Amino acid sequence: MNFAKIGLQVPKILFPKPGTDMQRWAVIACDQYTSDRDYWERLEQQTSGSISTLNLIFPEVYLEDEDAEERIGRINATMEQYLADGSLVEQEPGFVLVDRKTSEVESRKGLVLALDLEQYDYNKGAQSLIRATEGTILDRLPPRIKVRKNAPIELPHIMVLIDDPQKTVIEPLFNEDLETVYDFELLQNGGHLKGYRVSDERLIKQVARSLEKLADPVTYRQKYLTEDAVMLYAMGDGNHSFATAKAIWEQLKADAGDPATIMDHPARYALVELVNVHDPGLEFEAIHRVLFNLNTGHLLERMESFFAERKTPFGFIPCASLAEAEQKAAREIGCHAFPCVLAGRFGVCKVASPEYTLVVATLQGFLDQYLEEQPEARIDYIHGAQSVSDLGSKAHNAGFYLPAISKHDLFRTIIFDGALPRKTFSMGEADEKRFYLECRNIK
Repeated sequence: MNFAKIGLQVPKILFPKPGTDMQRWAVIACDQYTSDRDYWERLEQQTSGSISTLNLIFPEVYLEDEDAEERIGRINATMEQYLADGSLVEQEPGFVLVDRKTSEVESRKGLVLALDLEQYDYNKGAQSLIRATEGTILDRLPPRIKVRKNAPIELPHIMVLIDDPQKTVIEPLFNEDLETVYDFELLQNGGHLKGYRVSDERLIKQVARSLEKLADPVTYRQKYLTEDAVMLYAMGDGNHSFATAKAIWEQLKADAGDPATIMDHPARYALVELVNVHDPGLEFEAIHRVLFNLNTGHLLERMESFFAERKTPFGFIPCASLAEAEQKAAREIGCHAFPCVLAGRFGVCKVASPEYTLVVATLQGFLDQYLEEQPEARIDYIHGAQSVSDLGSKAHNAGFYLPAISKHDLFRTIIFDGALPRKTFSMGEADEKRFYLECRNIK
């Protein structure tokens, strides 16, 4: 069942066979703990001897290892095995209603469904129904494409957001008497996961109608005060995985000669978890910046000249501590002001009449050019303010403290500013990321 206007497909989801140890089946998204081999080695020990999604994914911590091609071959072979031996069982068409408890929140609600890749465009300036929230780094796609290219199934860690302040799409389903399909504790501080089957045609149409109302052009333009095309879905987590699915689909169409002959191909769609950006259990965390191997005096000079060229004057206010810098930044009005630490010296960077809505966009525009000019310098993206202080206090380093963006402003910002700079926000901590569980045939 498809609802073309809203890019929605009701998928036939694959679940592990009855009796499967679900705790060992479900594992965290492959792009987490990318510097922590111990985490993934513990996971291998914990899932050893059980069927597990760990055998169906390529943890990015191993991407640079010499056995990458061999690992991809094993992944594809295991997918085929799980399909052939009955380890995976296809369900009737339907959604899965998800309730996730994490170490930080009691409940984060979602709905697993499939979205139409024909309705997605990650290019700058896109006016598609489904849009990227952050810039897509094309260099990150090839290794993901290698994994998916010959895969017979997909299993997503993708989370896609909708802007539904009245809670009309997902939340009403929790008032229904639904069959529980899983209910278990996740491994390694992942929290608790419950899933409910949504296969009743009445409920499926109810979800579709609610999404159609959000996508109504008249309502949309009144809501956002824009004449642009409707954006119903915004990528949350897994932007590059969704872009990979898009790349594979585009290649399939190119190889077909006549794309019309394969428009019903299952690879046209991608399985995702839909989440309301207004869900109380969804939290946006700030991501700060630290630069290494630079001259801080030269950095300030380049910031001044960069912003002067854009007629957005730059100033630096010295401070005795981070606390003072935070207080002074908060008092600045009508500009972008953010604390920094330059080789141990605290201060506030101030940009008047900024070009962009978000502070992070103002700073990242400069950093991208600076790093291009200074190839010996490098950047890292840091979650905790204390880590920024520790690293930024070392010689030849600089740290910039950025505010968390308001999740309630995300859609409006994407509509007016386009895709955000990479690493603008994080949807919760690492152990709150989506765990692999549901699968779908894509061959």
